[in-house]
Amino acid sequence: MLLTYDIMQKVPSKAIQKELQIEENTARDSFQFCREVVLDFIENKSEMIGGEGKVVEIDESKFGKRTYHRGHYVKRQWVFGGVERGTGRTFLAAVHDRSAETLIGLIKQWILPGTTIISDCWAGYNSLHEEGYTHFTVNHSITFVDQTTGANTNTIESTWKHVKVLLNPYNRKADYVYFLAEYMFRQKCKAEDVDPFCKFMDIVATIDWSNTDSTDAQ
Repeated sequence: MLLTYDIMQKVPSKAIQKELQIEENTARDSFQFCREVVLDFIENKSEMIGGEGKVVEIDESKFGKRTYHRGHYVKRQWVFGGVERGTGRTFLAAVHDRSAETLIGLIKQWILPGTTIISDCWAGYNSLHEEGYTHFTVNHSITFVDQTTGANTNTIESTWKHVKVLLNPYNRKADYVYFLAEYMFRQKCKAEDVDPFCKFMDIVATIDWSNTDSTDAQ
């Protein structure tokens, strides 16, 4: 219980090992278990954001940088996301391409119809009106705030900065799926004003362990 609490409070692994007098393998396995529970929750039980009267800003951003320090190459990853104004509820998804089919599909998966969506002027978003959304754009090559509609994407731009601070851009082993799921989980806890540990324990309590491999359950 203490181990899980420390993980949910983002105590560093080395500090947990020292505090609880546990082996590195035990800490690593526990961290991975928590990541998998959070990922499963985000993928299968998360609620869509937005809705009537709500505004969601969307954008894409590239994570990671090229570097040839010691001959290594850092893999870069495009991430697509959206943030609901007022609540901070967020979705983030690593994508292999930025085609209209991929991004519109994710919008329909994560954002409720009737939402007002604000984006840049990429042509791939032009069909959003047909999908049941109100759509405003801002041309970033000219301004950060549309002078006619007041549309801007300041919230999602701020989110990218915050997320990238949390993820070392030179981490070649970064697993974006787990990292993004954890960020979304913590933003959901913040929006619901609930402690991440309490939310995590509520999730664990709903797991059907009879369908879980006995080794994993340990």
